[in-house]
Amino acid sequence: VMDGRFVPNITFGMFIVEAIGRLAKKPLDVHLMIVEPEKYIEQFRKAGAEVITVHVEACPHLHRTIHQIKETGAKAGVALNPHTPVSVLEDIIEDIDLVCVMSVNPGFGGQKFIYQTLPKTRKLKEMIIASNSPALIEIDGGVGLHNAESLLQAGADVLVAGNSVFSAKDPLAAIRDLKAFEAKFDF
Repeated sequence: VMDGRFVPNITFGMFIVEAIGRLAKKPLDVHLMIVEPEKYIEQFRKAGAEVITVHVEACPHLHRTIHQIKETGAKAGVALNPHTPVSVLEDIIEDIDLVCVMSVNPGFGGQKFIYQTLPKTRKLKEMIIASNSPALIEIDGGVGLHNAESLLQAGADVLVAGNSVFSAKDPLAAIRDLKAFEAKFDF
């Protein structure tokens, strides 16, 4: 969800999330790329979000926002822009269910993957293990078959492959290829 202020693009809001939630068979993970996300958490939860992810850069009181999400019964995620260090999460990593590492600058699809994401993911995985945090690592941006294995080996648990699917000549074939890759990868 993008508001045109935190990121330069505007996308769908609560009504679309609610419509998707009625049709989806998988948990609805809502990534809020908006300013003042704390004002909308309860509404997105009511719209069907089971995971709500906010950007650390948009939350001056991240601890409060994480607990606000959890109080709704949703899982709490925190997204990091490409050049935000993982160290900003040291004091709260135990409370987070998911960390979304942005591997492109947020706002538009089709951007080139930022390869500094790999060492950043390894460092984040070390932090999660050391703190015994339940957090999953999600990578969002420029993800596809060309870098999926490297990302999983670096410690990623979830890969967001938007543009590699939606811009493919045959999106269904792209999804099949990603699922076939997933089946072969030894987790």
